[in-house]
Order: sequence, then structure tokens, then C-alpha cells
Amino acid sequence: MRFSRSFKLLINFIRLTLAGAIVLAIILHSWANLLIIILAVILTFLPEWVEKKYNIYIPLGFEFAVVLLIYASLFLGEVGRFYERFWWWDVFLHSFSSIAFSCLSFIALFFLFKADKIKGRPIWIAIFSFCFSVAISTLWEIFEFFMDQTFGFNMQKSGLMDTMGDLISASGSALLVATIGYFYLKSDQKTILHRWLDWIIKKIFAGR
Repeated sequence: MRFSRSFKLLINFIRLTLAGAIVLAIILHSWANLLIIILAVILTFLPEWVEKKYNIYIPLGFEFAVVLLIYASLFLGEVGRFYERFWWWDVFLHSFSSIAFSCLSFIALFFLFKADKIKGRPIWIAIFSFCFSVAISTLWEIFEFFMDQTFGFNMQKSGLMDTMGDLISASGSALLVATIGYFYLKSDQKTILHRWLDWIIKKIFAGR
């Protein structure tokens, strides 16, 4: 409960800083930054919308991770120019997001597998979680290309090299999670990973 309250406060704090940035962008007539910040604000409500729309439980820790990722990539990365200030920022965010989406897809498949909604070998579940994460990374690269071509942004930085570097780092992270997930399904030992996934599944079944 204490951690949940902290995550909620942090999410609201991020939204508050974005609201302040919107006011500042309007005062400075920085319309390109204003568009990015508004998009970031909208996306911070995406986990809550998915939760209500599909009546599923999303742990607040994961919701905070998604909001933080949006804040770090769109606001700090683009508006704050962290991509230019820190050479490792782009690689770090793509690796982090790939790990997060790989974990999400694996947990969703594991949930369906445990509930006997789907049947399949562990290798196919691992492969699908890998493909899902890589697909999300690819869609993000398409989004960056669209924003650059339509609004004149520079989200792709060095173009092809930046895109391929992002996809390679994201694929490597997705492969790591898929491999861990595969051995989790194949093993009967109660490791820390087993206990963590079991806790997540129980929370999903129990709801908030």
C-alpha cells in the first residue's frame, strides 16, 4: 500500500511538471515543444485507459515505469535535449522499454497459459514475447520517422544508424527477457523470478 501511494504521487508529480511545461511553452511560443508535451501528457493516461477499457489489473509499479519512460523519452529526451547531451540516453531508453514490453507480453501469455486459455510449448511463448517487444520498438521507430517528416523534428538523429542502433539494442533486451522466460517455464525451481511472477499472477487474479 505504501509503495502504491508513492507511485501514484510520482505519476501525478510528473503530470504536474508537464502541465507547467505546457504553460511555459505557450509563453515562449515554442509550438513544436508544446505539441510534444501535450502528446506526452495524453500518453501518461494510456495505462489507466487500458485498465478501465479492458477491465484488467495493471500494477502501479508497471504503470509508473510506463509513465516514466514516456517522460524520459518525449519530455526529457526531446524537449530537454537529453538525447544530445548524453550519448547513451537513447540506447538506455530503448533497452529499458524493450525489457518492460517483453515482461508485459510474457506475463500476459503466462497468465493465459496458466488459465488454460492457450496451449503451447514454452519456446513459442518465449518467441512471441520477443516478437511483440521488437514489434513495439519498430512501431516507435516508425513514429519517430513520421514526426520528423511531418513536423520537422529530429527524433531519428543520425537517421539509419540511429534507427538500426535502437532496434539492435531493443532486440537484444527482448531476447534476454524471452530467454529468462523460457527457462522459467521449463524449470520447476522456485527462484526469485518464479516468486515474483507468481506474485504478479496472484495480483492479477485478485484485482486491486
